[in-house]
Amino acid sequence: MSVDSRKRHKEFFATAPRGLEELLVSDLTAAGVGSARATAGGAVFSGSLEDAYRACLWSRVAGRVLLLVAEIPSRDEAELHAGVMGLPWEDHFPADTTLAVDFIGTSDSLRHTLFGARRVKDGVVDRLRALRGSRPGVDLDAPGLRLVARLHRDRLSLGIDISGPAHRRGYRSSSGAAPLRENLAAAVLLRAGWPALCAEGGALFDPLCGSGTFLIEAALMAAGAAPGERRECGSPHWAGHDHVLLARLREEARAARLEGTPRLPTLAGADRDARVIESARGNALRAGFGEQLQFGVADLADAGRPDMLRGVERGLLVCNPPYGERMGAASEAALVRLYERLGQVCREEFADWRVAILAPDAPIVESLGLRGARQYRIRNGPIDCSLLVREPAGEGRSARREQARAGRDVSSAGPGSPSPVTTTELSPGAEMLANRLRKNLRRLRGWLSSRSPECYRIYDADMPEYAVAIDRYGEWLHVAEYAPPATIDPARARERLQEVMAAVSVALETPPGRIVLKTRSRQRGREQYNRLGAQRQMLEVREGEARLLVNLHDYLDTGLFLDHRPLRRMVAEAADGKHFLNLFAYTAAVSVFAGLGGARSTTSVDMSATYLDWAEQNLALNGLEPPRHTCVRADCLQWLSEPRGEWDLAFLDPPSFSNSARMEATLDVQRDHVSLIRGAMLQLAPGGSLFFSTNRRSFRLDEASLSDLSVRDMTEASIDPDFRGGSPPHRLYLLSRGDQ
Repeated sequence: MSVDSRKRHKEFFATAPRGLEELLVSDLTAAGVGSARATAGGAVFSGSLEDAYRACLWSRVAGRVLLLVAEIPSRDEAELHAGVMGLPWEDHFPADTTLAVDFIGTSDSLRHTLFGARRVKDGVVDRLRALRGSRPGVDLDAPGLRLVARLHRDRLSLGIDISGPAHRRGYRSSSGAAPLRENLAAAVLLRAGWPALCAEGGALFDPLCGSGTFLIEAALMAAGAAPGERRECGSPHWAGHDHVLLARLREEARAARLEGTPRLPTLAGADRDARVIESARGNALRAGFGEQLQFGVADLADAGRPDMLRGVERGLLVCNPPYGERMGAASEAALVRLYERLGQVCREEFADWRVAILAPDAPIVESLGLRGARQYRIRNGPIDCSLLVREPAGEGRSARREQARAGRDVSSAGPGSPSPVTTTELSPGAEMLANRLRKNLRRLRGWLSSRSPECYRIYDADMPEYAVAIDRYGEWLHVAEYAPPATIDPARARERLQEVMAAVSVALETPPGRIVLKTRSRQRGREQYNRLGAQRQMLEVREGEARLLVNLHDYLDTGLFLDHRPLRRMVAEAADGKHFLNLFAYTAAVSVFAGLGGARSTTSVDMSATYLDWAEQNLALNGLEPPRHTCVRADCLQWLSEPRGEWDLAFLDPPSFSNSARMEATLDVQRDHVSLIRGAMLQLAPGGSLFFSTNRRSFRLDEASLSDLSVRDMTEASIDPDFRGGSPPHRLYLLSRGDQ
């Protein structure tokens, strides 16, 4: 590989356990990678191959480091296969290597990860076979190259694992049941503030040390050693691998460890199983610390503060008590006693130390009795966990006094003042979401400044674990939760929703009383018109010259489709002097823009009396009165069956699916769009044009059946910056007769 190629910037993705993304960014920054940004399940960074190798060697939190190859649309398996086959895999695969594919995520069309992995593999091998006449083999256990494919919202990101499992440091031979991953142990130590405590001369003790992972990771930090120095790093089977560069960086890491190792503080661990302690000593030896770590055989029931730690004023007690597979055949009562004893040791023997305990997110945590502990949500493999961090007794009381003082200051707002935004410490997940909200606003800053929209989208399920849409309506925020799948634990879903509400209030500086929350699921037929409440609280908002009424409380939708903002501008510009027809008109916001744009008349057709009453209010609010501006209650499917030829411009925005009792037939926009468009075109006068829109994400226009019409795809031009970044929120086409 040339020097220029080594320095050329590429995109990389470092993985991390859920809840640790922001911590990973800080970790990568400390490793010398300066462009990282948090995203769901890890962090993205751009840089040279040297930056990526530094992340492989020095990141303590990363699970893997991936070279991002491409992101492709994948609405179905055919599109996925074609997209994968179109990528230059010959630049990455030597002729004699093998591959495996890890596939993450599902969709309506791609429901099985094994099938998705197989289609990705087929796309790679089909391209290489076409170019070389031979295909790479598949090795699921030890492939030469491992591809990682992540599917989210019909987009597939593809990466090449250039690090191997970075959480494996190479020092563990055996670890017992359900071992704690090294990168998760390092994350716990970083969350607990071990580096600063170590620099102040503090000690560390793990009373349930098992294979010694906490002690060894703490020693690596204290020594300033690269966690990846002793393991295989980089992928020698990747065509872009630079073994000379990696060898130089590894030598730098080795020199740093040799310089820092003699400065280790007191690091001690205990376990009741002598065989486990012997394994821990072997792991410490392989990690390069020999006798510098102190291990002893002791049962927690008999444990106090070890003699070597008596008189040590500052330190960290850290442990990962049994849960999950490690519970084995232990009875629930025995586990409760273990947790109660651990809490007692923390309170009585280590009251003057900081305590960090990684425990299951379960009622048994209450047995610890660690009052006032900070709580962080962390995912340990398949298990939802809580990291409890308790400060020393004196520091904890001081912190509580400061919080109480801050609380009195906040509550001093006078009568009639809006509810204050409570300043509180967010959980790691909520803090990550808050940072994403702030980042999204920074991204939109220029557009917001130039356009000054009163209503806009801030967030739309950017992070899969926080699947909500967040919109601003003037001084109000509207949070619509997408209903979690049945596989998600309801209690966890409620907890995430609480994190969303906390993050929204803090990051967007909005009092809780101005935040409206709705739970949303896929609606069919008459369900889409169901009323959620009866507050009848209409809020007037402005969009350009238009004044529109929205209802944030009573219905699933607010009465204003924010993604159609550019479309409304297009209609206003095209409607001057024309007769305008709005089909499936909803609350007639588009008709308002046509009228304000100078339309000679507007006709809004919908079958819902509720929405037509709303539409009439919107029109009247803008001085658009009958008889020039009228609303018609009718089933659009039946209404379109009669050709009229009266309008110069029309807008057709049917629901994706409907089987309402008020309709004579069901409606499926993919199946029926040709007949709908034909019916709408028959309503147009000669020279008329039709805007057709649908928000069905998998929609494909049947252009062959509409070949006699002139069709322009306006989708790209109809999306403002607040709806960019994922799949288009809608499809928009402008149609006219081909002979015009």
